[in-house]
Amino acid sequence: MVTYSQHLKNILTHIVDSYTILETIEDKPGDLAKIEKEMLKIAGFIKVVSNKIEPEKIPLSDFKKLKIKFSEYLENYSFEKEIVTMAPLYSNDVSRIKNMRMKILEALKNKNMMDDVKELLVNL
Repeated sequence: MVTYSQHLKNILTHIVDSYTILETIEDKPGDLAKIEKEMLKIAGFIKVVSNKIEPEKIPLSDFKKLKIKFSEYLENYSFEKEIVTMAPLYSNDVSRIKNMRMKILEALKNKNMMDDVKELLVNL
């Protein structure tokens, strides 16, 4: 049986993996689809953590702070509509692809959220 901590660790690992992919994309024509895929994965995993993982069942107090950051991210950042609007017009525009990717990474780094994810992952 998977414990809450193991389940959380698996989800956080998926978030970090997708984040790493976003960091390493080279901003070539066609990469907007890759960016969208990884961004949607991250948002989905953040929703799972925010809605399904109870802070009381995770012994580390750092998780409560991270869960608040996740909720703020979901509330304040949504790139889905921008990408859908942008895709037919600018899917081959390298500068716009890079700008979108950088905005997503910046949002994920806001308030050191990704640093906290990585730190919690080490501590689990």
